[in-house]
Amino acid sequence: MAQVKVTVTLKPALLDSQGKVVQSALKQLGYEGVDGVRIGKYVELTVPDSENIDAQVKEMCENLLTNPVIEDYQFEVIR
Repeated sequence: MAQVKVTVTLKPALLDSQGKVVQSALKQLGYEGVDGVRIGKYVELTVPDSENIDAQVKEMCENLLTNPVIEDYQFEVIR
């Protein structure tokens, strides 16, 4: 078995409204200088280890785990 760690983020050109809300809240709490806050998601999977694991994870990301129109992803496979 292999562990896969997937990080999903909004494409850089898109406005991240959740990130703006968190950035504003941090400033209201006194954390000055915080800028460029972006919110994403993190997914961990345990999958059978195989030679084509990268292709399988890419397929999972593009078909279910992300919205490829607005999100980017990267993943790490730990064997």
